[in-house]
Amino acid sequence: MRALALAFLVSASAGAQDLAARVAAVGSGTVRLQFAADSGVCGNGRGNISIRRGDGRAIVSGENIHVNGRRAAEWEDDCEPGPVRVALDVSDRRVTAVRSYVGGRWRTAADLDLGEVSPTAARDYLMQLAATAESRAAKDAIFPALIADGPSPDAQLLAVAKDDARPRDVRSSATFWLSQSAGDRATAGLQELIGDPDREIREHAVFALSQRPNEESVPALIRLARTHQDPAVRRRAVFWLGQKRDPRALQYFEDVLLSQP
Repeated sequence: MRALALAFLVSASAGAQDLAARVAAVGSGTVRLQFAADSGVCGNGRGNISIRRGDGRAIVSGENIHVNGRRAAEWEDDCEPGPVRVALDVSDRRVTAVRSYVGGRWRTAADLDLGEVSPTAARDYLMQLAATAESRAAKDAIFPALIADGPSPDAQLLAVAKDDARPRDVRSSATFWLSQSAGDRATAGLQELIGDPDREIREHAVFALSQRPNEESVPALIRLARTHQDPAVRRRAVFWLGQKRDPRALQYFEDVLLSQP
């Protein structure tokens, strides 16, 4: 589905296209930029980034990543609410690595410092990298795109996750972060991915779906456990239902037990 990648290039905002041109013009070297962080995002400037969602979920990414984990609430240092700082390694006009931080300050010079840029342009440009760059850079471009100020790029995430021309680890990363996005479209997109021809992507989508709030994930997992044609998907749905402390999940298991001869 290389057409998906081409669609990104055609539809990218003028700001994103300008960023792409300025980055490529470096040829080889390091390019830096920064932009406003979304509400609820903060960082310690050393690689740890925290996101507080409206439903109370915490996501911590960085030196020690714990998603909805106990250690995320165990201790935290000063957390600055931005800006998002991104460093891009460029070789032969292509981005080969992406590093992101929130807060803090740069300690050394770069070959090109673009300074403050529009979060919309930055988000579109980073998602363009996710859709077209090589595996490492593409995967690492997704997270800073998600924490830019403004709406979550759910449609772009889903397009990357569905693109079977993209490396599997990039598609899996897009699938995971889609599960952390707010909104019904994220859940709908994950259910669509469960029909993907790649079994590993299907199973990863089941996990990602299980990370959605119970009101969305439990009914979807029950449907998969009951009706999906792939036994592996059904098994994964049953496993993740078993991790839910939800009366509907318990009722599903009771129904299964009572139906046994």
